[in-house]
Amino acid sequence: METASTPNHAPWNKGKLVGQKAPLRLRDIWAIRVRLQLQAKPRDLALFNLGIDSKLRACDLVKLRVKDVCHGDRVAQRAIVMQQKTERPVQFEITEAARTSIAQWIAAMGLRAQDYLFPGRARPGAHLCTRQYARIVHGWVSAIGLDPATFGTHSIRRTKPTLIYRRTRNLRAVQLLLGHTKLESTVRYLGIEVEDALELAEQTDA
Repeated sequence: METASTPNHAPWNKGKLVGQKAPLRLRDIWAIRVRLQLQAKPRDLALFNLGIDSKLRACDLVKLRVKDVCHGDRVAQRAIVMQQKTERPVQFEITEAARTSIAQWIAAMGLRAQDYLFPGRARPGAHLCTRQYARIVHGWVSAIGLDPATFGTHSIRRTKPTLIYRRTRNLRAVQLLLGHTKLESTVRYLGIEVEDALELAEQTDA
């Protein structure tokens, strides 16, 4: 017999594939970016570009304020943000494409320095919540034919570090970019052993 103290809530992960989300490939990045540009979605374009550049967790990305990424009325080339999970600062570069889209979004909304960069719609003064962000990412990947069960908000965070590691093999650099305190965390995060095994297999087949 159910009581008020034991509500019958379904598990959050019921019917979902749970595990490490795959990073986007370069062609996926451009496919999403071009689609958002053609659809004239300035918020989504700024959110996507900054998500890729910043490598922030969803909880940190949605809470960014205009002043976190701007110096006066200009979008900065570099920003430093205190991470909620680790309570440690992390620094990231903001590329020209991201700066342009962010500036256009700020101008379109008339946002001030103290405003959240990505306001939510639930109530005045609130920021976009992580659940809303997850739905937005779901829409992005579905629109270009990717399986939303395989990709999620963490895919956005993982994308740039994975691309950098594949190009440089510099684990220490990726560790700093992600703000990890231990190198072992970065190794697990990138799934390096699995990726290296796949690369060796491909070379053998060739």
